[in-house]
Amino acid sequence: MKTNLADFIRDTPEGKEANAILRACVHCGFCTATCPTYQLLGDELDGPRGRIYLMKELFEGGKVSAKTQLHLDRCLTCRSCETTCPSGVRYGRLVDIGRAVVEKQVGRSVTEKLWRSTLDTVISKPTLFQPLLRLGQLTRPLLPKGLARKVPPRRAAAQWPAPRHGRRMLVLQGCVQPSIAPTINVAMARVLDRIGVSLVSAPKVVCCGAVTFHLNAHDHALDIMRRNVDAWWPYVEEGVEAIVMTASGCGVMVKEYGELLAHDPAYSARAKKISELTKDATEILSAQRGPLQPLLDRSARTTNRESRTTRVAFHSPCTLQHGQQIRGIVEELLGAAGCQLTAVPDAHLCCGSAGTYSILQPKLSGKLLANKITALESGAPQVIATANIGCLAHIQTGTELSVRHWVELLDEASA
Repeated sequence: MKTNLADFIRDTPEGKEANAILRACVHCGFCTATCPTYQLLGDELDGPRGRIYLMKELFEGGKVSAKTQLHLDRCLTCRSCETTCPSGVRYGRLVDIGRAVVEKQVGRSVTEKLWRSTLDTVISKPTLFQPLLRLGQLTRPLLPKGLARKVPPRRAAAQWPAPRHGRRMLVLQGCVQPSIAPTINVAMARVLDRIGVSLVSAPKVVCCGAVTFHLNAHDHALDIMRRNVDAWWPYVEEGVEAIVMTASGCGVMVKEYGELLAHDPAYSARAKKISELTKDATEILSAQRGPLQPLLDRSARTTNRESRTTRVAFHSPCTLQHGQQIRGIVEELLGAAGCQLTAVPDAHLCCGSAGTYSILQPKLSGKLLANKITALESGAPQVIATANIGCLAHIQTGTELSVRHWVELLDEASA
């Protein structure tokens, strides 16, 4: 793709990055075949290729309108197009840059700004999110059925194993996960404890910054990233083996710290190291397969002997299969533990959660959720598993089946 970027962006770091991404696109259109919003709406401008043309026009100084913003807002940033693209176009990064530029040029109404700011503030701060969630859980029986389904039931976490091993790994607690499902990180800590690794958390670490970043508050998000780098760094200097992510959405964000802070001389080197140490739970337990295998073998034998094989439908979050390009590991681990994985048609498609997307684009999100539930339930599973807290909470609103994090199932299998 030939480009001629306008003066306002041409020589900026973002402009140079956008220019390189645009030039990689060959207009083939393969991306439209796997784009969830294009499939729903059938509009070229609601697919990756069309949005790329809109952003090219934007970066070249063309007229930008609320219509441009609408088509970019409708993008889930699921990055399925990146998995499909034969040219390696980094669409996710391009749309991040494009949205921020549109935000400055087009702006938003006072109501929209307030709503988006409120979402950012509440979701990214556990001290605000948890009390509001608890209030919703207390009043859940009194709420209309449709609203009540959106309030996750309260889960009681098991005891976190005390640090007792020489090997240590850090875990990101996350912003909403400890309130919605405190069982997840405890399950990861218990599994690692059984194979000789202590999982610890750094108390000063905050939200990973993904919610803030994808709401186009990039400067604020970068400050959050710097704060986390500072909080983790003493542990890195002490020799922790990895920074474990049990929410794939957080994982894809922290893995990009090095890139996003590359132009900050005070943080670039440390941020790069943080990103290198960051591993999804799948990567950690796959790498620890040796000590884990005897536990899985025992579980599989017990399961087969007692004829209580659990049928599991696994929803692979977009942030895992497209953002981090990790596929097949969860299914392999659960299968090794004696679970029976059911088939999930169109497994590459988004469930519609996508951070704040389910709140900001409820109609499109609802259609995607309905399609996803149909696919997940088609194999008659007993339980649905996933790898991201946003997907877990969103999918649970659409099904009577229990929706669990896959690490919780592995914890129970290896106990």
